Amino acid sequence: MRHWLFKSEPGEWSWDDQVAKGDAGEEWDGIRNYQARNNMREMQLGDLGFFYHSQSDKAVVGIVKVCAVVHPDSTTDDPRWECVDVKAVASMPRPVTLAMCKADPRLSGMVLVNNTRLSVQPVTQQEWDVICELGGHPEHHGKTG
Repeated sequence: MRHWLFKSEPGEWSWDDQVAKGDAGEEWDGIRNYQARNNMREMQLGDLGFFYHSQSDKAVVGIVKVCAVVHPDSTTDDPRWECVDVKAVASMPRPVTLAMCKADPRLSGMVLVNNTRLSVQPVTQQEWDVICELGGHPEHHGKTG
């Protein structure tokens, strides 16, 4: 299992919107960046990801699970663009802000810290564990499944 981070502007698609979709989940559509798309192509069912509010909050606010592997993005007829579906798994007890990530030396190599514009990005197991620790999420801390 791999871990990921999905960025969304809360005014466009918020954590509350994601939670409201329940077990059905929702397409992570509208991505028009090749690197982000290629990251989604690597995802497998059951992979976990952080749900990150960009723009104002700039914080990890929840955990999602990939519930459908890569498929054509329904928001375009252009075959280059694909997406996965994700469903909400758990809220972060404490949001983990970008400032917290930048201040923690254990996260100095994290893509989020070094490339804040990439909307879908990989997260290492060690980074996953640190973010869960900072967010007070012990039931996901250190787990891979």
